[in-house]
Amino acid sequence: MTKQKHVFSCPIGGTLNVFAGRWKPEILWHLKTGHMRFNQLQRAIGDVSQKMLTQQLRELERDGLIKRTQYPEIPPRVEYEYTELANTLQPIFTALVKWNDKHNAAVIKAQKEYDKQ
Repeated sequence: MTKQKHVFSCPIGGTLNVFAGRWKPEILWHLKTGHMRFNQLQRAIGDVSQKMLTQQLRELERDGLIKRTQYPEIPPRVEYEYTELANTLQPIFTALVKWNDKHNAAVIKAQKEYDKQ
């Protein structure tokens, strides 16, 4: 069964939908240095449940950002890694990190002021 996807009214929404999600940015962050196994990813991220990590990995695989390789071994070994398509996101991620470094304090201040209301 094919899920019906939301049609975004701007290209930014469609782009963000590919790599935005509760755990997708962290998954991509950890995979940028090379392939990792499921348990390695789960330990690196921390609070993510097995179910949610599996779901987010499948979505990233479906969108062509990661590659899943299952080796014919006992016990089974599965590794995840970036695809060439994911590598094209690096300038975006670099810009987001720079934006965060420059504006994070202002965001935290605004959140605290809002929460006082």
